[in-house]
Amino acid sequence: MTHPADPALLRALATATEKALLEAEIRLPTDVLAALRRAAAAEKNEVARQEFALILENIALAGERQVPICQDTGVPVVYLTLPPDVPFTPDLFAGIREGVRRATTAIPLRPNVVDPLTRENTGDNTGAGMPAVHVVFGDRLTVTVLPKGAGSENASRIGMLLPSQAADIPRFVAETMLIAGGKPCPPVFLGVGIGGTFDGAAALAKEALLLPVDTMDDYEQEICDAVNALGIGPMGLGGETTALAVKVKRRDCHTASLPVAVNVQCWACRRATVEVER
Repeated sequence: MTHPADPALLRALATATEKALLEAEIRLPTDVLAALRRAAAAEKNEVARQEFALILENIALAGERQVPICQDTGVPVVYLTLPPDVPFTPDLFAGIREGVRRATTAIPLRPNVVDPLTRENTGDNTGAGMPAVHVVFGDRLTVTVLPKGAGSENASRIGMLLPSQAADIPRFVAETMLIAGGKPCPPVFLGVGIGGTFDGAAALAKEALLLPVDTMDDYEQEICDAVNALGIGPMGLGGETTALAVKVKRRDCHTASLPVAVNVQCWACRRATVEVER
């Protein structure tokens, strides 16, 4: 038998969710902003330089005016970290949903959540299976939000490669961006999930977008270089920077398969974490 969560905890969870969305929608993380500024300073293509200038101006104005960075405020993807002393109950999801509803009105967020077939809009960014909530375990009770816009999400891709195709993974990622072109508002951040299962690889790819983007290992840099060699550039208008960073997460998989997923994120790699006050 499960016991209902403390109402005070649910209120605190809703408040933390609302705060995290407010932070994520209006201000970019410091590592993301630094990556944009580095790329802007290094860019030699004049059109691309102008696009970078517009992006950075957009970011500054959003902060000054306290409004969302992009008109597509996305759907909220939430990562709830639970410490050992907080029971995992369905009530926790209700607290998060309430925070999303509040944020939709207060920030405000564009109501993006609809029925997949009738396209009826729920009006508050909640609905069947929304927001998407992933539960992990840790030392502190925190809410991490990753607002995900449709332009980049629609360009994402998964493939069930053969084990013998491990060396083709960089090509698969680069091909994903070649197909996407300018649609996901490059320069992009790419989360890559390798291994696990069909659905697990997609989850890994999205989780990879939560990793710091100020460093890449040799493998991530190799993939990033392959993507940048495409020359798609900012907003698809050409330039040296198509991907600002590539982040990879891996899991073991079946001996006969090699799942690979690419979760595309536009230059507005929005994420924020807030600890729940108890």
